Amino acid sequence: MAFCRLKTAPSFFLGPMLRRFIPSTLLLFLVLVLTLPVLAIMLSWTQLDSASWDILREMARTVLPDYAGTTFWLCLCVALGVGFVGMGTAATVTLFDFPGRRTFEWALLLPLAMPAYVVAYAYTDFLQYAGPLQSWLRASFDLQGRLLPEVRSLSGAVLVFTVALYPYVYLLARTALAERAVHLMEAARLLGAPLSRRIREVALPLARPAVAAGIALALMETLADFGVSSYFGIQTFTAGIYKAWLSMDDRMAAAQLATVLLLFVAVLLKIEQSAQKRMRFAGGRGDRAGAADASPTRLHGQRAALAWVVCALPIALGFVLPVVFMLRPLQAGWDDLSWLSFVEWSFNSIWLASLTTVLATGIALTLAFALRHRPHGLNRAAVQLVSLGYAVPGAVIVVGLLLPVGWLQAAAPQTGVGFWVTATALGIVWAYLVRFCAVALQSVQSGYSRIPSSLDDSARMLGTTGMGLLSRVHWPLLKRSVAAAGLLVFVDVMKELPATLVLRPFNSDTLAVVTYQLARDERLTEAALPALALVLVGLLPVALLSRTLRSR
Repeated sequence: MAFCRLKTAPSFFLGPMLRRFIPSTLLLFLVLVLTLPVLAIMLSWTQLDSASWDILREMARTVLPDYAGTTFWLCLCVALGVGFVGMGTAATVTLFDFPGRRTFEWALLLPLAMPAYVVAYAYTDFLQYAGPLQSWLRASFDLQGRLLPEVRSLSGAVLVFTVALYPYVYLLARTALAERAVHLMEAARLLGAPLSRRIREVALPLARPAVAAGIALALMETLADFGVSSYFGIQTFTAGIYKAWLSMDDRMAAAQLATVLLLFVAVLLKIEQSAQKRMRFAGGRGDRAGAADASPTRLHGQRAALAWVVCALPIALGFVLPVVFMLRPLQAGWDDLSWLSFVEWSFNSIWLASLTTVLATGIALTLAFALRHRPHGLNRAAVQLVSLGYAVPGAVIVVGLLLPVGWLQAAAPQTGVGFWVTATALGIVWAYLVRFCAVALQSVQSGYSRIPSSLDDSARMLGTTGMGLLSRVHWPLLKRSVAAAGLLVFVDVMKELPATLVLRPFNSDTLAVVTYQLARDERLTEAALPALALVLVGLLPVALLSRTLRSR
């Protein structure tokens, strides 16, 4: 009996310790895997020698001012553009009632389905010197020379990013205005305030934090872009990172440029988080009930026509015209399309996206459940670190993954770690997880916020704990949130270009990569089919988002 007591007592005490230690170890492992690129870039500063410092000084004297200046002006103009268009359309459909308003409420989200680089290819094909528009103008009016400004320029990139990214501002501003602005606008009207003053002193201040958050999100996408900047020949930090790594074969230079880009992103992330906190103004059920009783201002005649134009123009520029422009070369070259290659590209894209979706939703569910089960500091910090992944540009992730691979390969060549990361799906799926686990985690956490904690307490009183709590109580209530998370990750992976371009396995081109390569080679007729396939896939989350907005 004494022997049995000696043998069972340690297991009795070690059991709870192991049950606590293993989840904590798992969380630490997941956080390390998903934050390794950023850590590696920070550690790269410890690897600098005298030659590296000489290179950095030369970059600071030559290319760095150009990268910084171009990136600054691009971000400033895009911020003004998306802020003006997003706020204008949100205020129009929220504060006013006019013919077609219900349709515009969801149609204004359609540009979210268009990758910015697809919009750039479409406008370039149609508006360039040899494009159909300028060719028709020269033939019809007997004109010579260039008739339109060069599309591949900084101003062209600003236009592309504005019409492709304004829905970020529109969505957040519309939500903020719909919760309280209509009700307060009605109260201001009853107090005798004219329409212009109601908009200036009531609606705009309410939407200001939402607009700031939307602009920050749009600028994160702008900084992360590679397709537009590379195709237009704009010297941004992202293009510079790829040039330093692939063309100059200088890992240290790429790492330092990635560090500067991370600083830009960190500032935007701070702005976005601060704006999100300010958006949580006191808007209880009574405010929403009052807003439901107050009706938007009815517009007639010229005002209704102006509202219609304000909403229709961004949709046309950001979705309708790019689709039409891509359909033209597709129809012209229909007989020359290689459907076998298209099926292969689609299979590669779907396979990588499906694998990443399963892993990302599994990781997100694990982290969200761990935070729900034990909301202590460690779990909260783990979730916050992983949530920052979406803000990290693909170019930074690529450099952050390949740097430690190079260090390990140099220290232990026999391990073959370089082969596993660069020649198999491991590297690209890893990069996808670093960037898109945050998307899945946000959706799963949103689902958890709608599950009252009293259900957990009741389940524990009935003897259901641990994984039983997840499988029997949480999972039936989280199915829709997990499905939405999987859909968002799937579509984001399908459209991801920078990381895919470098880390994809050999002979595994995806729809995004071949679209970029064919457009770069001026084979826009062949690029039209994979580009439109990406647009079609991008319509899935837009439809889901539109349905969610209509159900509110």
